Amino acid sequence: MIQPLYTPEQRVKRDSTVWTLVQGVLAPVQFLVFLVSLGLVLRFFWTGEGEQTALVSVVVKTVVLYIIMLTGCIWEKVVYGVFLFADAFYWEDMVSMVVMVLHTAYVAMWWHGGFSPTEQLALALAAYFTYVVNAAQYILKLRRARLQGAGQAVEAMPLNGEMEAAL
Repeated sequence: MIQPLYTPEQRVKRDSTVWTLVQGVLAPVQFLVFLVSLGLVLRFFWTGEGEQTALVSVVVKTVVLYIIMLTGCIWEKVVYGVFLFADAFYWEDMVSMVVMVLHTAYVAMWWHGGFSPTEQLALALAAYFTYVVNAAQYILKLRRARLQGAGQAVEAMPLNGEMEAAL
């Protein structure tokens, strides 16, 4: 049997902290920013138009990512007692670190200059790919938590780590 994501005490903490609401608002905002930026980046690759808008959109996406990561760390500390790498979210946090490194590398390239827009935006696409993988991890984890909260069996879902290893 898969261990629940939350002990009863952790569930109370999760449900009573404002950080749960903050994460619930920021996640779809970040996804919307991602979709807009992805569209701008792809438009640049397809048409060669909108170079500056695409480049800046990735910086905006990165700022939103940093905000959700910071508030997510606070949420994890409140609920699990650690800022990162709580057992229940270990693999999601590991992939989040890759997402952060790639986005940060993009901002460094953008800030430093000396790289072509194509090189910069290719790195952005790699960062966005890892972001999508990470978002899928969290969606599956939230689905699992919802099912557990409703008292439904989740034995058919992968053990923590099995899904992540498959990715």
